[in-house]
Amino acid sequence: MQKLLARRGHMRFMRAMALKTDAPLLELLARHVPADAKEREDLERMRAFAAELESPFSRSQPTAHFTGSAVVVDPAGERVVLIHHGKLKRWLQPGGHAEEVDGGSMEASALREAQEETGCQVRLHPSAPRPLDVDVHRIPARKDEPEHLHLDVRYLVIAEDPQALAHDPNESFGAQWLSWAEALQRADEPPLRRMLEKARAAAQGGGAG
Repeated sequence: MQKLLARRGHMRFMRAMALKTDAPLLELLARHVPADAKEREDLERMRAFAAELESPFSRSQPTAHFTGSAVVVDPAGERVVLIHHGKLKRWLQPGGHAEEVDGGSMEASALREAQEETGCQVRLHPSAPRPLDVDVHRIPARKDEPEHLHLDVRYLVIAEDPQALAHDPNESFGAQWLSWAEALQRADEPPLRRMLEKARAAAQGGGAG
């Protein structure tokens, strides 16, 4: 049954691709290669949502919407930023909701969020996969919105001025440069660790360019 549902979902996705060949979101999800079973399952769910949601980037959709986030590294690829998230009370990568100014580009969303939440000038890592990682995670209900899913598209980016790091007090309790070992110690779930492992391999293997 699961294989049948996955096949049907893939068929819906391919039909949407045929009808929306200019949609960057569909195209980037079509070419992404998952690293494990969890990411493979999440990718299939994200492809289905991308094909079915009327406004995939809009927070007005109560069930799920796409978000963009970034693993921010220094130019040497030796340190990574983690943000102590104000609402979730967890150490995470910078990220958040897509905005109209992003023009439907997940890369633009990730870069904007990284710059806003770290204060650093950032650019995409030249040799890392784009996206680096994808993840579906549940956001708890709050007084002004119901429980929903974030469909997160993640990129590896370089901070050109790491000394400028400063957190946004409206978004987080703090931001820190950490060694990879320190960051992995703070990773409190397997998808976060997977993303950091991918980022470390790309940052240290590919160089900053």
